[in-house]
Amino acid sequence: MRLATKVAIITGAASGMGAATAKLFAREGATVVIADVLEPEGREIAAEIGKAGGRASFKKLDVTDEAAWKAVVAAVVAEHGRLDILVNNAGLAGSTTRDYVDTDAWDALMAINAKGVFLGIKYAVPPMRAAGGGSIVNLSSLSGNVGQSYTHMGYNASKGAVRTLTKQAAVHYAKENIRVNSIHPGVMPPMRTAKLTADPVQRQRMIDRVPMGRAGRVEEVAYPILFLASDEASYITGAELWVDGGYLAA
Repeated sequence: MRLATKVAIITGAASGMGAATAKLFAREGATVVIADVLEPEGREIAAEIGKAGGRASFKKLDVTDEAAWKAVVAAVVAEHGRLDILVNNAGLAGSTTRDYVDTDAWDALMAINAKGVFLGIKYAVPPMRAAGGGSIVNLSSLSGNVGQSYTHMGYNASKGAVRTLTKQAAVHYAKENIRVNSIHPGVMPPMRTAKLTADPVQRQRMIDRVPMGRAGRVEEVAYPILFLASDEASYITGAELWVDGGYLAA
């Protein structure tokens, strides 16, 4: 098993890519902590993993709440004795509003998508340091690399922030054997909070720009996350892995 003995926190794991990653990590031997604001859904994913023979639990976490981050990480270390992996997956979609300069949307996008990742790194590093190392995988997006006419400015800005924050953290913690990498998904199933990008007409326009001619599947993101989280990627840090069907190559 690729993650045997590892303890992992995955944010936003009650649905979508986070849930797919939690299930995959558990199959690969990890003890998985599902951290999300969606408590019934998160507990359901944990129960599903348990029924399949895996080890998983749920912790309620608002990633914008620093005190909550501190408490959740402390609880995980108290229960499991260590923290080896953090997947900063929780995020807010960029098409929650059609007003692309709405200030409230900007604040929410930056708080969840960027500050949430920063806080995760801040509180995951000390127990990883104590364990002799670890792996942090941050979910950015192809939107962190390009501009788009159909997303709020704050979405691209927040995902761009994740991209460069990842590199800064990678450089900062490399000598402590803590690796930090980013994943950049392309067109995927609509996020729970998506509006315009969930519209079939707009989605088809997006898919038409993908060289592979289709949207990705959540497991096609989970497997690259697994690789970067595992010891197989032991000499990879500060990297950005595009999972976009060739979108950014076109």
